[in-house]
Formats: sequence, structure tokens, C-alpha cells
Amino acid sequence: MSVLRSRPVLRWLVPATAAVAVIGGGAAIGTFAAEAEPSLPPRTAAQLLVDLQTSRLEGLSGTVVQRADLGLPPLVGLIPGNELTTLLTGTHTLRVWYSGPDQQRVALMDTLGEQDIIRNGRDLWTWQSRSNTATHRTLGGDAGAWKPAPEPAASLPATPQQAADLALDAIDPSTEVSVGRSATVAGRDAYELVLQPRDQDSLVHQLRIAIDAKQHVPLRFEVLAKGSDRPAFEVAFTQVDYRRPDADQFRFNPPPGVTVDEEKAERPTGKPTGKPGHVEPAGDRQVRAVGDGWTTVLVGRLDGTDVAGKPAPKPAAPPAGAGPDLDMSKLLGGLPAVSGDWGSGRLFSSKLFSVLLTDDGRVLAGAVTPERLYQAARG
Repeated sequence: MSVLRSRPVLRWLVPATAAVAVIGGGAAIGTFAAEAEPSLPPRTAAQLLVDLQTSRLEGLSGTVVQRADLGLPPLVGLIPGNELTTLLTGTHTLRVWYSGPDQQRVALMDTLGEQDIIRNGRDLWTWQSRSNTATHRTLGGDAGAWKPAPEPAASLPATPQQAADLALDAIDPSTEVSVGRSATVAGRDAYELVLQPRDQDSLVHQLRIAIDAKQHVPLRFEVLAKGSDRPAFEVAFTQVDYRRPDADQFRFNPPPGVTVDEEKAERPTGKPTGKPGHVEPAGDRQVRAVGDGWTTVLVGRLDGTDVAGKPAPKPAAPPAGAGPDLDMSKLLGGLPAVSGDWGSGRLFSSKLFSVLLTDDGRVLAGAVTPERLYQAARG
């Protein structure tokens, strides 16, 4: 059984801490190939924000590369085949197609096969080549106003646009906004918008958004951790075409022998606030948020109760072929012991986020220093 299914609180804490990249291949990354800095007319940060908010895109297709190097400790290797490793390490290549709000497709390509998510009007298809299984949902009449909740493994932004949307919602007095260097991304001249937290307890140094100088579309999104000049997370187009894709790209033709599961679409009861590290779980009483903005801390429990101390609902049985469960004793034994006036426990830390597992069954996580977790643990 996968640990993200056997312990539901981790389904929120893992993607939420990963979403500070807003929000499995090799173990390390480098920045995307640098090109000569283009000469562009000056634009202010306010003008670039207006460009992003007023851009109108009729169609797009391209290749996106997503890379992560969060500086995770070696004990992550104790989770073979688990979503945690997939979310927080390595390189992923995606193909994306967009033809308006009701026609979208994302294909995740890796060495083990392909995973597709296809939206065509009210039809939403997901397909995995490795198992040759597909899921079909018929969306409601107001489907254009909301997006179905993604699976945990898909919780990181799939495109620079998705990452930029989340980041822009984080702009408030706690954020410094400026203009960076111009750049060339996927053969396109681009401006760079820089967001920087003012709170020193945030582990995020900067978010950098490269914006197409003509189309005003985000082409690259980078997250830099404090003390590092290399991105801890980046998602960028390596090839982009602004022509409207052919309608055939959004039609799902089930391959021979595919197993199709028909599901009903459910309206979400909650939605993300858009601020990095802050997720409002849809009806999940196992997680609550402490603070807001860049230094939000998520607090949950791993002892079978919700945040109010009441018994939590039992998790649903995992589907056939689910990944192996995690040996929590091995994981905890590999973490450094910490203690203070808040109690005692174990600390899991990386470049961009920290997780505190207390001896009384709590788990606290955020894109913050351990000291901010300890402060939240006192409450």
C-alpha cells in the first residue's frame, strides 16, 4: 500500500510542501541552457503584471521540462516507487496542447511509459500506458469554472503558466516585486519578473518568471532557495508554438485492450488560496494551516485522529498495483532528533522545505525554517 494512501494527511503535506515551487529522473539539475541576453525595451514590474493578467491566448503547443533538486537527504531512498520521490526529485518531460478553456491536454513522458490528461469539452480522460488503464469523467455544465483535483503525483505545476498563476496570487505586502534580466527561452525573447519574500523565515529566496515579450505568456518559472544561485525547482518550455492545435489532439481513442473506469465528477468543497505553501484541503479535517503567505505551516496528525483529536475516517482500499508502503520506523530512525519547549520529535529538512514529526503524533510542514515549525508546534 502506498504511504500517501495509507496515511491521508501526507497526501496534502507532500504536495503542499512541493507546491512551494510555485507552487523521478536524475538526482541533480542544472539551469536550462543559457542564451545571449536580448535587448528589449524597458518595462516596469507593474507593466509586466498587467501583461500577464491581460494576455489572451487562443492556442499553444510545446514541450515542457520540469526539474527539481530540493536537496533531499538520502533517506528518501527508503521510499522506492513512491509518489514522494517522483514529486520532489528528478527531471520530467511533458508535451502540452491548449485550445481554449475546454480543450487541454498534458502528456507526461518518461522511460516507463506515458501518462495523459485530456480535457475535451465535458469529457475528461486520464490514461496510463504502462497499465493500459483509463479513467473517464463527464464534467458538469459549469465545468469551465473549476478544475478537477489532480492526483498527488500531478500536484506540481505542469506548465510555467500554472506555476505563475499560483505565484501571482501570492503577491501582497510580504512580497517584493522587481524586474530581472531579459532572457531567451525556447527561442523567444522574454522579460523576467522577480518575486521575493520579505519574511526571513521563508526558505524561498526568489521566484523568477520569464514572460514572452510579444505573447505575454510565461515561458519559464524558477524557484531559488536561500543561499543558492541555482534553481531548486524549474519548469520551462524548450519548444513552443502559438498556433491552435488540431482538434484531433483532444480526442481520446482508447487503445486495444484498455480498461476504462467511468467516474462521476465531484465539485471540490475547497480551493487553494494560491499562496505558496498554503493549501486548503477539500473537507480534510486532518490538516490545518497556521499563518499565511510565504511562511504558512501545515499541521496534521499521523496517529489516526484529525486536528481536533477526533477519529479520522479510514482510508479507502488502494487500487491494484499500488506502490509499496513506507516503513515509518526506518524513516524516523534516519532523521535527527530535536526537542524544545514544544516537545520532542524528528526533523526532515531540505533546501526549500522543512517537516517536523513530533513524538505526540503531529506533523508540521512548510517552506520555512525549522524555527518557524517549532513556533507553530507550541500553539
